[in-house]
Amino acid sequence: MSDAKDKAAPSTSDTVHGDRRLGVEHGAIHKPIHTSVQYGYERVEDLIGVFQGTLKNSFSYARQGTPTTAALEAKITQLEQGVGSICFASGMAALGAIFLTLLREGDHVVSSQFVFGNTNSLFGTLNDLGIEVSKVDAGAVERVRAELRPNTRMVFVETIANPGTQVPDLEAIGALCRERGLLYVVDNTITSPALFRPKTVGAGLVINSLTKTIAGHGAALGGAVTDTGLFDWAVYPNISPSYRGIDARQQGLQQLRKKGLRDMGATLSPEQAHRISLGAETLGLRVAQTSATALSLARFLQGHAAVAAVHYPMLESHPQHALAVRFFKAGSWLLAFELRDSANVLAVLNRLQLPIKATGLGDNRTLIIPVAPTIYWEAGPAVRAQMGIADGLVRVSVGLESADELIEDFARALS
Repeated sequence: MSDAKDKAAPSTSDTVHGDRRLGVEHGAIHKPIHTSVQYGYERVEDLIGVFQGTLKNSFSYARQGTPTTAALEAKITQLEQGVGSICFASGMAALGAIFLTLLREGDHVVSSQFVFGNTNSLFGTLNDLGIEVSKVDAGAVERVRAELRPNTRMVFVETIANPGTQVPDLEAIGALCRERGLLYVVDNTITSPALFRPKTVGAGLVINSLTKTIAGHGAALGGAVTDTGLFDWAVYPNISPSYRGIDARQQGLQQLRKKGLRDMGATLSPEQAHRISLGAETLGLRVAQTSATALSLARFLQGHAAVAAVHYPMLESHPQHALAVRFFKAGSWLLAFELRDSANVLAVLNRLQLPIKATGLGDNRTLIIPVAPTIYWEAGPAVRAQMGIADGLVRVSVGLESADELIEDFARALS
């Protein structure tokens, strides 16, 4: 495993020129959009080879992938320095594919208790299917260790939790998973490979909601799972016998593609894949600016008399600040804050002119939302309390507006 302190960002040249270097028809700069659903062959033997996996870099039916999605998968694999990736119709589709194709009834998962609201809802579905999920504060590895059982198959964390910005003890959890032979799944959506590569802390699978940091722009839904090559699938008990005959390094991805795409149909369209690929070209530039602006806004809010608390990993007051500085190149575009008078939240948000009152994350425009009465309303008060979500918590996804303009707008709204 490489040094966890390695914060080197992906090569901008590789990201911008990746399509061309892999070969593009007719000298085009970008990969074309392949909208064909069926893919035909002159020889029936080749068609059989597609189905049996002996004819490489080939396609049969678009539900399992197209040349356009394959080009995006290659780009994500390069960004995460993995051995392969699979794209899905959304980040939640990617998560669902992992949990529903790699776990069975009677299995156990240990997860950070600080997770995306829809992920928390998905855990409820897993419990209904006989897959138990234990939720812990993953800021200390010993809390994770204490929850492990003989039937534990997987440990799941987010690099920076949405919306509270908690940071897990990423490297120590990776070492624990390696020691116990557990699949370590890390959701890298908030940071993206521009700020952090989960492979450096031993993750076996990496999830990115492509909708957000990697694509930006708020114009395309998509998700991806990347296999880092660090997990030994030969010892994982839930791989179907149908896929045991191939290279062990590809068995996890094969099961995800066959079960998650072919059987479940969570397919990313070529049009969306193309938009995401274009957005990824500016990933480094966008993340650098939005992270710098978020830190400036967080410092301003922290010093304002009307604000009770600010949650941003690069603030020295953050409980996991030392971990964040150790692992991440910057703090990302996500921050949250609480007003001293929670009854004032709606009035303050309505006075803001630049941030858009909307759900969603990672857009080029700043988005803002009161958390408890919206995205975590369905979870209920008990779950919100467990996740540290106060009634007055406000989530901000910082966009590409200048820091000065945003601070001026917040100052006016808070006055």
